[in-house]
Amino acid sequence: MPRDYYEILGVPRGASDAEVKKSFRQLARQLHPDVNRHDHDAEERFKEAAEAYEVLSDSERRAVYDRYGHEGLRSGGFAPNFADASSLGDIFEMFFGGEGFGSVFGDRRGGPLRGDDIAIELEVTLAEVVHGTKREVELDPLVRCETCHGNGAEPGTPIVTCERCQGTGQLQAVSRTPFGQLVRSQTCDRCGGEGKTAERPCTTCDGQGRERGRRTLTVDIPAGIEHGQRIRLSGRGDAGLRGGPEGDVYVLARVLADPRFERHGQDLLTHLDVPFTDAALGTTVATPTLDGEQQLTLEPGTQPGTVVRLRGHGVPSIRSRRRGDLHVLVNVLVPRNLSDEQKELLERFAQSANGGNYTVEAGREGLFGRIRHAFGG
Repeated sequence: MPRDYYEILGVPRGASDAEVKKSFRQLARQLHPDVNRHDHDAEERFKEAAEAYEVLSDSERRAVYDRYGHEGLRSGGFAPNFADASSLGDIFEMFFGGEGFGSVFGDRRGGPLRGDDIAIELEVTLAEVVHGTKREVELDPLVRCETCHGNGAEPGTPIVTCERCQGTGQLQAVSRTPFGQLVRSQTCDRCGGEGKTAERPCTTCDGQGRERGRRTLTVDIPAGIEHGQRIRLSGRGDAGLRGGPEGDVYVLARVLADPRFERHGQDLLTHLDVPFTDAALGTTVATPTLDGEQQLTLEPGTQPGTVVRLRGHGVPSIRSRRRGDLHVLVNVLVPRNLSDEQKELLERFAQSANGGNYTVEAGREGLFGRIRHAFGG
C-alpha cells in the first residue's frame, strides 16, 4: 500500500504550501546523489518524495488526495508520474538548478529523452458524467519513424562516431582566467550528446528518428468526473528521443451545462412548473431526471418553493459510485389574462375562503432557506 504523502514529507495534514516546499527541499538535499553514492535506494526515495511534493503542492490534487486518498488520484486522472530520470531532473532543477542529479541518474542532454506530454480537452454531457462513457479521440503525436526504426539513419547505412566530438558527446572549451584554466563542457550540437551520427540521415524523418503520425485513443470517462479534472493515458504521447519512453496524454474534461439541471457536487437541482390549481388540489406530474422521466406526487396544498427530494437520481461519487440526490423545486404558476368567467369563479372562491385555507405552517423556512437546507447548508 502506498505510503501517506504527508508522512513522506514529514509535515502535518494542515501544512501550508510554504511548509510543504521547505520540507521537500530539505529532504531532496538529503537524498542528493553526491551524498548518497553508496545508497542504491536514493533514486527510489527521491521519486517517492517528488511524487508526494507533486501532489501536495497542487491545490486541486491535494484536495482530491485529502478526501479520497491514493485511489481518488488514480480514478480521477491525477496520478503523478516520476518513472524516468528526466522527470526527476526537471523537479530537481526547479529547486537546485539541476546540480548533480543528471550525473548519477543519466545525462538528460546526451542520453534517452522522454517524449513530450500531449494535452487535449474533451467535452462530456452531464448524462455521460452520471453513467460514465467511453469516447474515441484522434491525435497527431510524434511516433517512431518506421523507415529507420527510430535510429535516424537511412536503411542499410551505418551509424558512425561523431567527428565533431570524437564520440564523447561533449565539446570542451578552455579559457584562461586569473585563477587558472577554466574548462567548460557542453553537449555536442551535431550528435546531441549521443557520440554517434547517421552517415546518411533518414530521408523520411530527416534523421530525427520520429515523424508525425495518426493515433486513435479510447478514453474511459469515469462516472462522477468533475469539470476540469484530468484523465492520464500513460505512454500515449510523443515518442522519446534516442530510445526514450513516450510521454503521456492528459485529457481535460469539460462538462457541458445542462439547461434542465444545476449541479451542486453530487446533488442536482431542477425546477418544476405546476399550475396553482394542481398545487392546491394535489396531483401527480412527470419530472425530468438523468435516468428518464419520473412520476412525482404532490400533496394537496403544495406551497411555492417546496423542494422534493428524489434519492439516488444525482451524480455518483467518482470514488464510491454512490449517487447523490435530485432536488425538485416546485414553482407554482399563477394564471394571467383571465376571462370574465374565470374571474367570477376566482371571486366566488375568494369569498368562500377562510383563514384556515391560508394557514402558514409554524417554523416554515423561506424559499432560499429550503434550498440551502436541501444541499446541506
